[in-house]
Amino acid sequence: MYEQILRIEPATEDEEPKSRRRQADKWTVNLAAAQRFIDPEGHLAVPRKHVETALSEDGGKLQFRLGVWVNNQRSRTAVLAPERAEQLPRFAMRWSW
Repeated sequence: MYEQILRIEPATEDEEPKSRRRQADKWTVNLAAAQRFIDPEGHLAVPRKHVETALSEDGGKLQFRLGVWVNNQRSRTAVLAPERAEQLPRFAMRWSW
């Protein structure tokens, strides 16, 4: 009906927006970025403006605002889900400055 009134056609597969990542997926990806930071540095005292870069499966570059993510986890300790809070100590998470 909309096609006839507005003279538009449904989007093709190429034009459709990419699906958004779920929060659980974002958590996992950021946790992996934290591990990539810790491996050479030995700590998780990440500067707030630090951006961690990784390669995607298709060879493109992905950037994670790791400093912001770490800072957000520190400020949300009271509301952080218990299963997530349990994952952070293995990363030598520093909860306060």
